Amino acid sequence: MYEVHVSGCFFRRRSGRLQAARAYRGRCPVTAALADRRVGAKRRAVLPARRLATFAWRVLLTLVYAFILCPLVFVVWLSFFRDAIISFPPHGYTLSWYLNAWSNPAFADGFVLSVKLAAVSSAASVALGVLAALGLRRFPFRGSRAAGVLLLAPLVVPGIVSGVALYLFYLRLSDALGFDIAGTTAGLVGAHVCLTVPWTVRLVSASLEGLDATIEEAARNLGASAVRAFWRVTLPMLRPAIVASALFSFIISFENLDVSLLLVGPGNTTLPIAIMQYLEFNLDPTIAAVASMQILLLGIVMLVTDRFVKISKVV
Repeated sequence: MYEVHVSGCFFRRRSGRLQAARAYRGRCPVTAALADRRVGAKRRAVLPARRLATFAWRVLLTLVYAFILCPLVFVVWLSFFRDAIISFPPHGYTLSWYLNAWSNPAFADGFVLSVKLAAVSSAASVALGVLAALGLRRFPFRGSRAAGVLLLAPLVVPGIVSGVALYLFYLRLSDALGFDIAGTTAGLVGAHVCLTVPWTVRLVSASLEGLDATIEEAARNLGASAVRAFWRVTLPMLRPAIVASALFSFIISFENLDVSLLLVGPGNTTLPIAIMQYLEFNLDPTIAAVASMQILLLGIVMLVTDRFVKISKVV
């Protein structure tokens, strides 16, 4: 074993290996240079791997977005084809299918009914869902967990199963009350509220978990009543969740087919049902024009909503 003193460091030869030890309080410049060289080599090795992972992740996201958006883009493109029989490449483009869709009374009446139904259903589901979420979160009771699971059950039950169950329930209720419920607008509203309430309960419950309860307690300590504290403090903090719930409820109600299929009646045909009935006898691009107008309407609703309430922060 021997020792060599270089620039303030002792290098000791032991078992064929050099070991560095600090001789002074300051950092040894030789070992510092060696350490910096090792760190730099590791960083140079890690950076290409990170760049490759970032590039692969961006490619994956691009493919996912393309998979989602390509059918929508194709439908919009199809709505401008000139020929009634779809062929590729198209022989020309026209706007006549939009005029045909707009002049069709079945589509016009179905669109108006779907908008009214979606507006009423979303308003009712928001009111009931907010009350249910507040009751489950703020006033827990024995069986509250089971009640919460029951309220969220329509999210996992297939729509056609819910439609059959509601239809049979309406038949029994009609026999008991003496007047028809299935096939009426009131029956459709009740069915769509059952479908949309779980969304409100889920979003508002998640928002309530993230609220600071001390803010409402401070308002109560300053003399505000329970109702005033809820109206002036809690409700404004829940506004993003409430607006997002109303938006999702509107979209779900507007586009629902499986539940409405069993509950519509003469003069109460929604737009999805009108589209399905049209497809039984026609295969022209009119349906693509109707679908394009639906996409435009729902896109405008989401953009306007996101302008005032950032939906990405809620869902």
